[in-house]
Amino acid sequence: MSQSAGRQRQSPQGSKPTSVAAASFIGTTLEWYDFYLYGTAAALVFNKQFFTSLSPVAGTLAAFATFAVGFLARPLGGILFGHFGDRVGRKNTLVISLLTMGLASTLIGVLPTYAVIGLWAPVLLVVLRMLQGIGLGGETSGAVLMSVEHAPGERRNLFGGFPQMGVPAGLVLANLAYFLSTWLSTAEQFSAWVWRVPFLMSGLLIVVGLVIRLRITESPSFKAVRENSEIIRMPAWAALKQFWPRIIATALLVTAASSCSYVFTVFSLSYGRTELGLDQETLLLGITAGSVVWLASIPFWSRAADKHGRRSVFLFGSVALLVAAAAYFPILNFGTTTAAMIAFLVMALATPISHALQGSIMADVFPAAMRYSGMGIILGLGALLGGTAPLIATALFAAYGTTMLITWYLSAICALALIAAFALFRMAPDIDRGRQHTPVPAAESSRVPHESAPSIN
Repeated sequence: MSQSAGRQRQSPQGSKPTSVAAASFIGTTLEWYDFYLYGTAAALVFNKQFFTSLSPVAGTLAAFATFAVGFLARPLGGILFGHFGDRVGRKNTLVISLLTMGLASTLIGVLPTYAVIGLWAPVLLVVLRMLQGIGLGGETSGAVLMSVEHAPGERRNLFGGFPQMGVPAGLVLANLAYFLSTWLSTAEQFSAWVWRVPFLMSGLLIVVGLVIRLRITESPSFKAVRENSEIIRMPAWAALKQFWPRIIATALLVTAASSCSYVFTVFSLSYGRTELGLDQETLLLGITAGSVVWLASIPFWSRAADKHGRRSVFLFGSVALLVAAAAYFPILNFGTTTAAMIAFLVMALATPISHALQGSIMADVFPAAMRYSGMGIILGLGALLGGTAPLIATALFAAYGTTMLITWYLSAICALALIAAFALFRMAPDIDRGRQHTPVPAAESSRVPHESAPSIN
């Protein structure tokens, strides 16, 4: 057993792994609540409040374009927060990312509309959306690292799954907030001011998240990096220079789940309401129920990967997601409530299999000294490819009037992700089981490490 691995298990002054995992889950839930609030609002109300000078279709496209801006900003957040996370520590960096997201979301809740301040309304909306993207760019990778780097070695997938659970949990909270808002108000009230309430609530929730996050201790792996003088001056550059094949493969690997999930949770709201004639409350409840299934499934698949290895579980999940992507719109387009619920369930069952393992896989792609930055790059690239899915789906449907091309688009992304997964596990077979702290290669470190870095075969 390595010195650092022993330190992880024997650290009486450190936080318990379960406490850190719970804090990571709560933190990512709150961040994704804020992020998904925007996606739900973009589908339901932003076209009427901030893009009133455009046609309904153009307004929806513009609203989804601002949704995509958050994903364009995530690479910047990943690199920025990753740099400081690898140099000064995971914990403090995560606190700043949570504050960034909370402030941006609260300000959206008080932002004047186009009718009040004209063009400045969509401009400020885009700026705040960019801040959301920057904050989330630092949150996801940092929360995964805090959980995985505190985890017992034989349970790294399970602990890496806790932050992943924050994605569907945040979606459930956001959709419930909007469901209650629409249920307790008239359509006129909701459009006029009630839509703001869920955004304003995020300010209170962030305080809760900060209290919890400030109580946990720094990651054992980062402590080992600091004690062994392995801190790198430019960790993002070091990750790109040394591990670029893994970065490309892993970025493609994570794109399928994000693309399918955003079409499922965001585009379906607009499409189901305007094209299929389904009511808004039914769609929100259906997507929320599907997200609960997604949330509840992650621990099962994480445990399965700890028992049987990541490769077999992840590849199975990638194939399942490809099948779900091909079947989703053909089922949804029956246009009935029952068909919609079946389509949502199909996507909700397939998505968590591969999504559950993404965090722990990404954490083990890099040595600890460049891990935060490397994950930030991967997630940023994945966000650029996956986060634009609602915009692309809307544009394809607007141009051709059919969902067939959307189905082909999602299926192609899933097929590409499956190929990337085969490539990653082939070039780095050690990722299948995971590892404890791995020092930075000697070429990047201020001293010779005590064990070799992972190689690229």
